[in-house]
Amino acid sequence: MIKKIKLGIKIIIIKIINFMFMIFPIDQKKVLFLSDQRAALGANLACMYDYIKDDEYKKITLLKKDNFQHRSLKENIVLIYHLTTAKYILLDDWAKFVSIIRRRKKQVIVQLWHGPGAFKTFGYSRHDYTNKKSKYRMHRNYTKAIVTAEDIRWCFAEGFGMDVANVKATGFPRTDCFFDKKYCENVRRDFYKSYPELKKKKIVLFAPTYRGETLSGAYYKFDELNLKMLKDALGDDYAFIIKWHPAINSLLENGKLSFDASGYDGFIYDFSKERDINDLLLITDVLVTDYSSVIFDYYLVDKPIVYFTYDLEEYKSGRGLYFPFLDYVYGATATNCEEMIKAIKKGDMCEDKRKKFYQKFMSACDGKATEKTYNFIFDKDQK
Repeated sequence: MIKKIKLGIKIIIIKIINFMFMIFPIDQKKVLFLSDQRAALGANLACMYDYIKDDEYKKITLLKKDNFQHRSLKENIVLIYHLTTAKYILLDDWAKFVSIIRRRKKQVIVQLWHGPGAFKTFGYSRHDYTNKKSKYRMHRNYTKAIVTAEDIRWCFAEGFGMDVANVKATGFPRTDCFFDKKYCENVRRDFYKSYPELKKKKIVLFAPTYRGETLSGAYYKFDELNLKMLKDALGDDYAFIIKWHPAINSLLENGKLSFDASGYDGFIYDFSKERDINDLLLITDVLVTDYSSVIFDYYLVDKPIVYFTYDLEEYKSGRGLYFPFLDYVYGATATNCEEMIKAIKKGDMCEDKRKKFYQKFMSACDGKATEKTYNFIFDKDQK
């Protein structure tokens, strides 16, 4: 009850400050890049920031690392000011204050999102927020959103509670790098310069998503990952790189969860502090994941993938998927470490499934997504 009262008071204060700042006109050239889940610009936000010319728009960046970091009173006031006066607001995830403020007429709030495709249900697809007795609702106030294929526009429209006409299949800007041969070559060169011992090894990237209903309550069944079995079976020919979901990594860093990989130096590498995963995909020989949206980016790498789904039935009945799981499979599946190891060694590309996957989930990604997204945000096509 006390928490609810405090939250209610905080929301009222935010609304009051938001209302007071409405005495200021909207700055038609101001673009706010906002994220509550990253300490530095990355992914779609970074692509758009770099693409927008400095002499064309005034770019403001407000970021915080994760849910454990709190903005100061001054920082919150500055955030509300920019939310109230910026013509364009670009997001890559849910941002609480965006759901609380009153969007002004002609403001453009664009959800660029962080995960391509449409895998796990989210937002209004999981909960009908319109019927919840809460002071604010998640994913409220968006005017535009982007997706990676025509066939999944309805998923994002439903998840964000938007009219499907305001969701456009531009492709995700962050996928443009996979079409840039020079960029890919530079990433690989720089990686092996930093880790020369990995140059002659096959790299397995283990990148699962989290379990749980909320980011603060995220978890993963670490015991399902038998490190000794993996080391004994894969030996010196492989390196096993772990990239935990940011929510899991935050909980590990804050001592809320525990994972021990000591004793596996030279085989296990933890790259979880690398906020964006795309560069890691470019040096990956086999990806092991589960219900993570990384499967969509990785399709463009054209390498084997293994789905480690030890809890598939439980996950489907809990979190829920937009489509049947088999629609997402363009590689082998494994339910335990022994099956995972066999699939890693086999490296089945499942060519018959890849074309169907691309058409359904990634067909708008063509190396020009950043340009198309820019035109969509700023109505350049219409002009």
